[in-house]
Order: sequence, then structure tokens, then C-alpha cells
Amino acid sequence: MHHILRLMVTGALLVLSATTAAQGGYPNKQIRFLVASPPGGSPDILARIVGARLSEQMKQQVIIDNRSGASGIIGVEIVKSAAPDGYTLLLATSTLFASLPALKSNLPYDAERDFMPLSRIAWVANVVTVNAGLGVNSVADLVKLAKDKPGQLNYGSAGNGSPAHLAGAMFDVLAGIKTTHIPYKGAALAMTDMIGGQIQYLITSPLIAMPHGRSGRIKVLATTGAKRDPLLPELPIMADTVPGYEIVQWWGVSVAKATPAAITQRLHKELMIALNAPEVRAQMNKNGATAQPEQPAEFAAFMKSERARIANVGKQASITID
Repeated sequence: MHHILRLMVTGALLVLSATTAAQGGYPNKQIRFLVASPPGGSPDILARIVGARLSEQMKQQVIIDNRSGASGIIGVEIVKSAAPDGYTLLLATSTLFASLPALKSNLPYDAERDFMPLSRIAWVANVVTVNAGLGVNSVADLVKLAKDKPGQLNYGSAGNGSPAHLAGAMFDVLAGIKTTHIPYKGAALAMTDMIGGQIQYLITSPLIAMPHGRSGRIKVLATTGAKRDPLLPELPIMADTVPGYEIVQWWGVSVAKATPAAITQRLHKELMIALNAPEVRAQMNKNGATAQPEQPAEFAAFMKSERARIANVGKQASITID
């Protein structure tokens, strides 16, 4: 009996020693940073900004791995089933960790149970954009056109339940209009079709929109926060014309729930350094986003409140995702 106990204790110590050694040497190989959407969109741009800085700080390459499909669910499942060793990070988004859990039944993952949140990395108010040839110069013009042509204006999104889908649905509800939702596999693809005239308007991130707005390929009408965006002070807010309108996008970093505390603490520390770096903040600002370093508990509480808020919008607009 004593012999068996001794063997069990020795085995446990060996496992503990191996785990400690692995954590002590972390990271000793490249890290995969999974983005559950195509290249070129806001999540991809922000992941590359943060990933490049983490590579520099941690002296290991951080590879951006774009895995789109099924509204991002495929990418989330890859991280959920990856070894919980800190070598697979997930770019958590408002779609994956708020909209889908709030609006879709039978999700193959549980945002709280399966993942450990580290921090938000950035947030941004959306911008209301229209095709340059639509003859619309303000939100009031857009509302009037939508009322004159019920159901005839198409708006794009990065998929069912995405921020742009919710933004369009909220616009319909609060402005008393009826427009048609066209889902795409990514915001960049929706923007391409709006420039080409296949859809008429898109409420999306300024990371995607502003380069096209500044070049005149599209018109940017307003921002969607509760107050004017300090990075785009020239634009009015949507709520000036549509009272009560407010929707923002956000992005963060999560890992599989069973990741050892020593590793999640190291990753959080590195993220805080990266997100407070002036050059990272400047790059985000240049793309219209504001850095948001925070503690894991703050990020978890924020996501929980977002899920409740979106469930309420979904109920008002009768949005469910099958």
C-alpha cells in the first residue's frame, strides 16, 4: 500500500515538475493567434497590430491564423479544442462572445464555461456609410429614402448576428423603417459590394470604412456611439437623428479555460505592456480604434452585460440566429 502511495506521489510530482518547467520556459515556440474571420477586416487588422508587438516582447513569433466560416464558430471551436497551453490565442469579438451567445440557441461553445478572458484590446464606435451615388448626405436623408422605398434598401453585414446586422436591425426599429439585410462572409466583402452598388448602406467599423470615405469611394454620415468619437470629431452621432441609437464594436483576447494560471498571468502582463505602448495605441487610432487594456474580471463582467443588452435588442427586433 505504501509502495502504491509512494508511486502515486512520485507520479504527481513528476507531472507538477513537468508543468512548472513548461510554464517556466513559456513561450518556447511560436504562438498561434486565431482570428475567426477573413483577412482585411477589423479583427484581422487589430490582431496583426497586437500580434506584432507580442512577437517583439516575447521573443517568439505570433502567427495570425484566419479561420472564417459559420459566423466565426469554426474558429472558436478550434481554440476550444486546442491544448490549453497558451500557444493558441483567440481574438474574442462582440459577435462571438456577445451576439451569438445572446441570439443563437445550441451554440457548440459556452463563452463563460469554455474560455478564460484576458483583456479587451480595443473598441470602436461604428460609422454609418452609404454608396457614393445614392444621393444621401445625412442620416436624415437615409431615413427619408428608406421610408420612401420600404424594403428596397439593402444593408450588408459580416454575417447573421454580427455587429453590422444588429446595427441595421436597431436602425429599422428605432427609425421606424424597413430595410433588407444581406449577410456576407466578412465586412471587407460587404464594403466591396457597397462601393460597387450591390448594397446601399453599411454600418461598420471605421477601420474598414474610413480609408474609402477619405478617398471618396463611399460617403460616411455619422458615428454610432453615445457621444462624438474623439478620433472622428467632424462626424455627428446617429442618435442626433435617431434618438436612443448606440452600438459599438469591441475585440479582446481569450484562451481555453484550462490554461494554467501562470501562463494566463504572463499573457495578461504582456498584453498590458503591448496595449499601453504608444506606438500600438497610435496604430489603433490611425485605424479608428481606441486601445482598452483591462483586468480579466473587468472583461468578463463587460461581456456578460453586453450579452444581456444584445439579447434585449434581439427581442425588440425579433432577431434570432438559427
